[in-house]
Amino acid sequence: MRLLVKNIKTLAGIDRHGKLRLQGSEMQTLEQINDAYLTAEDGLITGFGTMDSLTDAEAAADTVVDAEGGTLMPSWCDPHTHIVYAGSREGEFVDKIRGLSYAEIAKRGGGILNSADLLHTMTEDQLYEQAMRRVREVMMKGTGCVEIKSGYGLNTEDELKMLRVIRRIKETAPIKVVSTFLGAHAVGRQYTQDEYVRLVVEEMIPEVGREHLADYVDVFCDEGFFTPEETDRILEAGAKWGMLPKIHADELASSGGVEIGVKRNALSVDHLESMTEEEIELLRGSGTMPTVLPGTSFFLNLPYALARKMVDAGLGVAVASDYNPGSTPSGDMKFIVSLACIKLRLLPAEAINAATINSAYAMGLSRDYGSIAVGKVANFFITEPIPSIDYIPYAYTSPVIRRVFARGQEIGF
Repeated sequence: MRLLVKNIKTLAGIDRHGKLRLQGSEMQTLEQINDAYLTAEDGLITGFGTMDSLTDAEAAADTVVDAEGGTLMPSWCDPHTHIVYAGSREGEFVDKIRGLSYAEIAKRGGGILNSADLLHTMTEDQLYEQAMRRVREVMMKGTGCVEIKSGYGLNTEDELKMLRVIRRIKETAPIKVVSTFLGAHAVGRQYTQDEYVRLVVEEMIPEVGREHLADYVDVFCDEGFFTPEETDRILEAGAKWGMLPKIHADELASSGGVEIGVKRNALSVDHLESMTEEEIELLRGSGTMPTVLPGTSFFLNLPYALARKMVDAGLGVAVASDYNPGSTPSGDMKFIVSLACIKLRLLPAEAINAATINSAYAMGLSRDYGSIAVGKVANFFITEPIPSIDYIPYAYTSPVIRRVFARGQEIGF
């Protein structure tokens, strides 16, 4: 099946050099073509250029889409979500308004443990139906790749249940999905800390590995959750089953998670709201992508990560939504890009690169997703006619996306 998209006012996010990630000043580059077309065949991009260079062979497509002066962008890539969960936690939202902190709610048995209690009562089918509503929501907002974590099970049976739901989403959703085992999200109610770490290492990880349920392994390495030593032990166990490491680090305090992430060649270290400038230095020269979650800072009134300083220090930065019921009940990556500009002080081009090519890298997907390049998967969206690319983060709540495509096929609204 051959696709032609014509009359594109601006085709943005082009990569002609095979970049897997952008770092430092490279993040300011967002190559664009005006008055453009794009072609795809069998789900892959086959060509693009200006309308006056469109050949007769390219024009003879099976499906022709008129962009009508809209902008075409690579789909957002969201490398940190928890969208398989049960119910909601608006009661805790009210507690936060009344002054309780995230840590205080967790100490009272709320937070992640509340979600685990709810999830325990639900079947795989029920979880799948809830999660797919969220997947459809983020697809319609322009997300074409998404990472989904477990972590609301907190016992072997329920963690496996979550990961089987994620596998089912992988098999049925038109967008790209990767899975992460996050059994070490909190300590289950019936365990001591030591007992739970042993359960994760000796029982959960081998079971997940035997069923091939996770691409990655993650740990909430932070104050009041898991120590750097425990994190290292869990990541080592996951590596034996082929699970690459990712780490929740420095959300509530400077936790040592960045150091462990660099030591273990983690694909990403995520959150970083309490990151220090010394930890920025640790990331220099590493393959680990710092991934910041400004929606979490917005919702919890936490400090914002030092993304501007990271980029100025020559690092690449990715952004993610952290879509989850407790600290960020939203998967709107366009809003995340706006927050990256407004609160993290990234330029629009930097923020868009952080939400596309760099966030694809943070999932190990940037060879195939995250930019417009021949041979990459044809995941993209078309906007309403807009004045410029900068308008996308500027108009922070305006629904500018008009049409969404995954693997070269349009996804209906």
